[in-house]
Amino acid sequence: MFIAYVALAVVLSLFLVFSARSDITRDPKVTEQLKALGVPDSWFLPLGLVKIAGALGLLAGIVYRPLGIAAAIGVVLYFLGAVVTHLRGGDMKRVGTPAVIMLLAVAPLVLGFATL
Repeated sequence: MFIAYVALAVVLSLFLVFSARSDITRDPKVTEQLKALGVPDSWFLPLGLVKIAGALGLLAGIVYRPLGIAAAIGVVLYFLGAVVTHLRGGDMKRVGTPAVIMLLAVAPLVLGFATL
């Protein structure tokens, strides 16, 4: 189970870093979508930094599992917020992506508890 945790933590961390890059550099495609959902410009950098913190926490969880568990909880909550934001904004077309990532983040959370 430890190997599964490591694999999922690395894959999810890579995704989070690439996603954070789009937020921090204000990729026009991403900013248009976020603005359409009512996310203010001033939130782009903090949202990107939270994703990077989650990625670092998941990777640190390979060595110190409680930190990985806390990071996984944070990532699940972050993407739960993204799902809610999409639903409140009426964006049914794009709600699937954050929902899938949220469910993916549950796996390292469960594996983190299983390998304590």
